Amino acid sequence: MSGRKIVLVASSTEANEYSQDCWIQMLFATLPAPMAKHFVNLKVLENETWPDGQAKYVPNGLRIVEAILLREFPPEDIAVCYADQMDQFIGDDTRAVGLHAHNPMGITFATDVYAHLAGPQVEPLNAAEFKRAILHPALRRHKSHLKLLVGGPGAWQLEQTGMHREWGIDCLVDGEAEHLILDLFRKAVAGEPLPPVVKGASPESPDQIPVTRHRSTLGVVEITRGCGRGCQFCGVAVRRGQSIPLENILENVRVNVADGADTIMLTTEDLFLYEQGPRFTPNRKALSRLFEAVAAVPGVQFIHLTHATMAPVVQDPTMIEEITPYTVGMSRKRHPASTHPERRYASVIIGLETGSVRLFKKYMPGKAYPYRPEQWPDVVLKGMEILNRHNWFPFCTWILGLPGETDADTRESLDLLHALKGAKWCVVPTLFTPLEDTRLANREAAKLPQLTDLQWEFFFTCWRYNLDFYRGAKQKLLFGLGVPIYYYLLGRKLFGEKIKYPLWRLAHVPEWILRRRLYLDLDRPAVRFTVPKHVPLPQGTMTPHDASLVTLQ
Repeated sequence: MSGRKIVLVASSTEANEYSQDCWIQMLFATLPAPMAKHFVNLKVLENETWPDGQAKYVPNGLRIVEAILLREFPPEDIAVCYADQMDQFIGDDTRAVGLHAHNPMGITFATDVYAHLAGPQVEPLNAAEFKRAILHPALRRHKSHLKLLVGGPGAWQLEQTGMHREWGIDCLVDGEAEHLILDLFRKAVAGEPLPPVVKGASPESPDQIPVTRHRSTLGVVEITRGCGRGCQFCGVAVRRGQSIPLENILENVRVNVADGADTIMLTTEDLFLYEQGPRFTPNRKALSRLFEAVAAVPGVQFIHLTHATMAPVVQDPTMIEEITPYTVGMSRKRHPASTHPERRYASVIIGLETGSVRLFKKYMPGKAYPYRPEQWPDVVLKGMEILNRHNWFPFCTWILGLPGETDADTRESLDLLHALKGAKWCVVPTLFTPLEDTRLANREAAKLPQLTDLQWEFFFTCWRYNLDFYRGAKQKLLFGLGVPIYYYLLGRKLFGEKIKYPLWRLAHVPEWILRRRLYLDLDRPAVRFTVPKHVPLPQGTMTPHDASLVTLQ
């Protein structure tokens, strides 16, 4: 047999498990491809394979496609591989190739910032790796007798740019598509015409999401789908939250462990939506039961997290205390600032997005529920205090350039950032990007050259915080020496002199020198916001304690 009938492919960056850290995958979305070799050893992109050449781990979405196809096609008809092994599996008998697309064109909140610090047309590493896969000689050589299907979180980028036509994609699958996959591949294998673009939809029930058959990259196991909080810049936020049945979660954990994973990443848009009660009320008992059950699966040594929101942390701090033995005690991550006996800490991605109450109320009021938008700064500060106390050091994102952002809005964000000085966290500023299927899809994207002086100050103050928290004195010194080199050789040519003083702060130039040039003075205490002792729930809001009483009654 020359080739497998169906070949499922993931690019090297999308499948990568280096350091068992999803942050590294984010790094691949931001590194400028031409310069990537100066930042990372590209040998880390060589992923593990089984003796027959198939991939040991690929993104969870591709494993779901594989599980669906195995309902009808025999295993010997299907291969799952990386781009480097496409030659082994694509041949004369191949009739369908499914290619995973996470960030194929480099159009994301982070990519439009960091790769473009090296120039406006610079391609990020993961977009370059996707291109390498889709233009692979084996695929092009056999394209006449096979159908190319592409799907994944970044499929919309290909339609938006028109590259699905240029690259000869027979069917672009955009969105959740468990109910469509089998029929599309049936037609592809039979050589029948396929619709050029298919729009997916959330499954009616989480029971329709199949248990995977093999290991996912980073040991990803879904625990929820959707969100429902309604943030206008996010497509997932408009899809109602659904929780995966616990037995399905545990079966996925066992599948990953059987294929060699010792780390499980519980993947969700919001950890605290798992088996949620009415109106986003966190379900402490269900969460504790989940972590206890996953930790009890033989072979699971580490548990990692993806996303969460801050409001439930403030609403029910006891929940954090109860699951900390698993989130911190079973984490791979360590930091000297942790008070855990082994210096472990839990990391979770939390979108803070803005310190401006006006913008928050306009674009994301549901993110604070059950608190009022006006309470957002207090929720952020109190939530951070609670998380840090339990050795959770969150990875937080912040969006610059939301539509209509003014200097007054940016100053509010800077004031909140100042109040967070000394917190145990990582803060990553991003630029507003109009994503497909969001209420802001038709708004103009923010661009680096258009950032104001205050926005640049916010941007580099964030990275000054990160440098101080995560890097030692020697690394900070070397970084400080590199800043003026970047500024004079490239930075001022791309963005002008407005980045000069914000960059000097990143280089640890003393604050007394910058005092007249920048809005914040980091040597002085924050004034506008301070950590509250308590954040009161608005009148008439049901607390988790009240909800449990109602359930008991």
